[in-house]
Amino acid sequence: MRIGIDARMYRESGIGRYTRNLIEHLQNLDKINEYFILLKKDDYNSLKLQNNLHKVLADFGWYGISEQIKLPIILRKLNLDLVHFPHFNVPIFYRDKFVVTIHDLIHQHFQMNRATTLNPVTYKMKQLGYNKTFKNAVSKSEKILVPSDYIKDLLIKEWQINESRIIVTSEAVEDKFITIVGKMSKDKSELILEKFKINSPYLFYVGNAHPHKNVESLIKTFLNLKEKYPNLTLVLSGGDHYFWQRLKSEYNQESIIYTGFVTDEELIALYKKAEMFVMPSFEEGFGIPLLEAMANKCPVVSSNAGSLPEVGGNACVYFDPKDLEDMEKKIVEILANKRLRKHLIFKGNRRYKEFSWKKLAKQTLEVYRSCV
Repeated sequence: MRIGIDARMYRESGIGRYTRNLIEHLQNLDKINEYFILLKKDDYNSLKLQNNLHKVLADFGWYGISEQIKLPIILRKLNLDLVHFPHFNVPIFYRDKFVVTIHDLIHQHFQMNRATTLNPVTYKMKQLGYNKTFKNAVSKSEKILVPSDYIKDLLIKEWQINESRIIVTSEAVEDKFITIVGKMSKDKSELILEKFKINSPYLFYVGNAHPHKNVESLIKTFLNLKEKYPNLTLVLSGGDHYFWQRLKSEYNQESIIYTGFVTDEELIALYKKAEMFVMPSFEEGFGIPLLEAMANKCPVVSSNAGSLPEVGGNACVYFDPKDLEDMEKKIVEILANKRLRKHLIFKGNRRYKEFSWKKLAKQTLEVYRSCV
């Protein structure tokens, strides 16, 4: 087979991580089929691929007119049997066989307009464009790959997709992340905490601060907890943007530390030293940070919404993300109960190992074969 993979988001965080891991494991698993990897210029120049994987320059962004016009032309010239789009941004007029990965439906469920500088009319038109593109992707694809049963059920319920077309391929902790975990020394962890001026004990969260992440509720819960635990700190990590800036301006105090973007090494140290990792989201398509925390022997207290219980299994304590008292109660349970803490660490150490990118790549390869 001649298979194309749209990897223009190779450097991005969520979809990029998915694409990077898929390509890495496919080139180890499959020496027979020919793969054509579409890349932006920087990745085209720097990425090294094995013999049956070929780089194709597609140096333009996503969601724009170039994607709609140039991408189908490039794909057709390659004479492909199948294309894999790892995001819903499939060109409207692309008519050949493709599969698509739908990671979540958060854009459809939550308004992100506070993050945009566009006027309301332009923003509304942009949202309509997103919805049209999304509908095109899920209605015309041969198969739809999703990271969880939760997303599968939403597609069936909200978009009337036939169940047989949807394949669940769970994500995982990256192999290189696990390698760094094993090499991380106690001294190195302490140096990283010193860099950010963090003192134990602290609660930890990593991710963005978009509305569906519910970070503000975590902050409010933490401020209530300070009355019982005056030495407790809240550490929040994630690349700086509008929503983090708003939270920093509104909740600017010594007991809340905003680290900004962190490297994998820094992230691992923050997990390792935390009293717990807290995931307060209203909705998630998967939830890799739960598994990352478990890999670092960090207890997890999580929202019971979206796919999170599906990912965390019996290795987390869950709360209602709309109930701040419930969130506080569950955090206190772990702070006050050392036995529960050890139990969660034990369960988590088993749980994260149930997921692997290699398994995802195998399942994806089977999907490719079934479509041609």
